[in-house]
Amino acid sequence: MKSLTKDDVEEKNTKKTWQNSVRCPHVASLILIALVVISLMHNFDNNFFGLDNQFLDLNLKQDQIANKNGKWVYDNISYPLYKEGECSFMGYRFPACEKFGRKDFKYRNWRWQPHHCDIPRFNGSAFLDKMKGKTLIYVGDSLNRNQWESMFCLINSFLPSSSSHKYQCEGNLCKFYLVEYNVTIGHYWSPFLVESNCDSNCSFPSIPGTIRIESIEKNGRHWIDADILVFDTFAWWKEEWMLILWGSFGRPDAIYQLVKKNPRIYEITLNTWSDWLEMQINPTKTKMFFMSHSPYHFGPTLKDKFNCYGHKEPIFDEKYWPDSVNRKMMQVVESIIKKLDQRGVKVEYLNITQLSGYRIDAHPSIYVSKNNKNYSDCLHWCLPGVPDVWNEILYAYIMKS
Repeated sequence: MKSLTKDDVEEKNTKKTWQNSVRCPHVASLILIALVVISLMHNFDNNFFGLDNQFLDLNLKQDQIANKNGKWVYDNISYPLYKEGECSFMGYRFPACEKFGRKDFKYRNWRWQPHHCDIPRFNGSAFLDKMKGKTLIYVGDSLNRNQWESMFCLINSFLPSSSSHKYQCEGNLCKFYLVEYNVTIGHYWSPFLVESNCDSNCSFPSIPGTIRIESIEKNGRHWIDADILVFDTFAWWKEEWMLILWGSFGRPDAIYQLVKKNPRIYEITLNTWSDWLEMQINPTKTKMFFMSHSPYHFGPTLKDKFNCYGHKEPIFDEKYWPDSVNRKMMQVVESIIKKLDQRGVKVEYLNITQLSGYRIDAHPSIYVSKNNKNYSDCLHWCLPGVPDVWNEILYAYIMKS
């Protein structure tokens, strides 16, 4: 008798399975229905939930999501997400690059395309419905404020003409209140997160800035009750020297220590921040994010060898890494956020460094004021522009949560 091979056994079992299915047609029908349901679920339009179909997969590693692996694609059909002249917020702050004379507008039409997923397009109506009765506060420096400005412009394009909003500043906290939605979106100025002399009148860069490295309560009490917090602190750490204050401002017994800024000082500062979060923030109520380093492309004068002035397209070399970014400081942030997670406090780290680094074309440069011909701002970003993408990534997390 011929022995059966493995393939013969599998073929025999397959025939038997289908014979049983034919004898039991209801089984075959169930299998067919199951396959149809699976197919429908796979192709189901997530817009039912107010999200794009190919949603940003938040289960992917951060490097795969939207940060390192991707490219800028020119898209003058669906971008920009709003027009500068139609954003009422531009009357309050900067950077209104068109208003101050920029004539090339191609910087507005670039869309960030990750290699492994799509970022959902910002939907202001869905976002405001999600945010009803809630408060979103950006806490940090002027890059963080740049992102706050972007968020209001994104939302503003979805607001009906009959809607009303209130804008007010009290101390370091400036905020918009959207009456119909009972939504507050604010920015709290705190460039070091911990208490410093630059929390009030302090020109950038201040040499040396003075910080109370172990004190955050004075700032923290202003945003302790927010539903969503978005932090950053990098830009004011780029100068070489700083003063550490042991004691309180204005006290005769206070001790000032002049030190070089370094990752260790940065780590102590962020440990103060992380300890405060663990003790004071309710993680079941408040969702927290930390934005990574926003690169600058040197400057600030047109005489500098490397400057953003005159650039009209992004950098397309995917291996490019901006020299202005301190990798060790980024590693400090990543380590502290990981430790927080182990202690039960979740802070999402949104790594926007690489994607922003490519956009040498998108800074205000000389278009920060009228008749400016010397100073070139290669730190902040024109709007519409790069911070809109940061907020689209933030939007994806908020809508998914």
